Amino acid sequence: MTVAAIFFYLFSIVMIASAFMVIAARNPVHSVLFLILAFVNASALFVLVGAEFLAMILVVVYVGAVAVLFLFVVMMLDVDFAELKQGFLQYLPLGALIGIVVAVELILVVGGWSVAPGAKATNAPAITALSNTEALGLVLYTRHVYFFQAAGFVLLTAMIGAIVLTLRHKPDVKRQDISEQNARTREEAVEVKKVPSRAGV
Repeated sequence: MTVAAIFFYLFSIVMIASAFMVIAARNPVHSVLFLILAFVNASALFVLVGAEFLAMILVVVYVGAVAVLFLFVVMMLDVDFAELKQGFLQYLPLGALIGIVVAVELILVVGGWSVAPGAKATNAPAITALSNTEALGLVLYTRHVYFFQAAGFVLLTAMIGAIVLTLRHKPDVKRQDISEQNARTREEAVEVKKVPSRAGV
């Protein structure tokens, strides 16, 4: 067994175990941490097959943003998950039926999958001198640059919407009103008092 095969089985076993613990852990914070572990092992598998760009995106986007966002949302909302899990048993038969159907479909797809004899020759990459990341960057920033910018605007709009929805103004907190501050005069802002000598303020 080669070193690559050993690492493949190691990362695969850890990823499957952590993915199972995501749905089996009682604490939602632990579920998010197991989700981060699953993402890291999946990115390691991408590195093994030579797709370092996908591995980097998986770590930067999912681990660095999505999973951390899940963690903060879980900690911020303080949801009573014990109450949500009370009706779990009544949905168990339907969930088991759906799981069996999905498992059968996956078995049929994997069992009937085959590679065409000439697929390796016809689907050979045209750019061989460039790395995976450099080739994707050339395509992304030249041919699909408008779609890339549109996706950036969509994400920016989603970020602004999330900030607006979660922003809460507390009535008891003193805040600065710029227009009222600019409209103040010297008579309103300064009060002169005559203090007698040796009397103090």
